[in-house]
Amino acid sequence: MSDTTTTSPSTAEIMDAMAAIGTAYFHDFAAVVTRHGLTSVQAKTLSLLRRPLPMRGLADRLVCDASNVTGIVDRLESRGLVRREADPTDRRIKNVVATEEGHATIRRIRAEMHTTRAALDGLSTEERAALFGLLARLRPAMENPQI
Repeated sequence: MSDTTTTSPSTAEIMDAMAAIGTAYFHDFAAVVTRHGLTSVQAKTLSLLRRPLPMRGLADRLVCDASNVTGIVDRLESRGLVRREADPTDRRIKNVVATEEGHATIRRIRAEMHTTRAALDGLSTEERAALFGLLARLRPAMENPQI
């Protein structure tokens, strides 16, 4: 019988762990955004707006049709959380920009995600740095798959 602590986990085992963590994160996120009167998609949109993004870019990142993004942005805009601006290089393109209230809202949501924060707080400084480094390496390939 081999010692499982020295064997490398399979890709399937890693994928299962990622799925479990992703699901738990999503449940924590969804519970908090509901208390803020937002849907998960609306809050996800706010979280993507660290910088202005064109409507088409939002649709790609949200994996939905551009017509759906119009409704999402309309609702966020009516609450003062985002605004539309003409792109400075191509005025035909409308960028979506988070307002200061939009940025503050997503900061409050993240601060209230107690389950996720408690799990991360249980890691040492070195473990946090290692996790962040690994996620940073995975992120480009996960966000921009080469199909």
